[in-house]
Amino acid sequence: MARVSGKVDKNGYLVRLGVAIRARRIALALSQEALADYAEVDRSHMGKIERGERNVTFLNIVRIAEAIQCKPSDLFIDADL
Repeated sequence: MARVSGKVDKNGYLVRLGVAIRARRIALALSQEALADYAEVDRSHMGKIERGERNVTFLNIVRIAEAIQCKPSDLFIDADL
């Protein structure tokens, strides 16, 4: 279980979301650094998001979705959320 902001993500929601983001990034042949740049998110923070170590904010989800050319809801569907 990933520990996030002092709490435990018991259901693995953040990990599943991170896996969905990573899969779309790889499908677009983007590096993590390029995605972070397009989404205006720090690269190390992007890595933590992809690993499910950060409780990503709604605005960052929107920025990431735009950068990987999908809707935020697509990421949730891919993550089975």
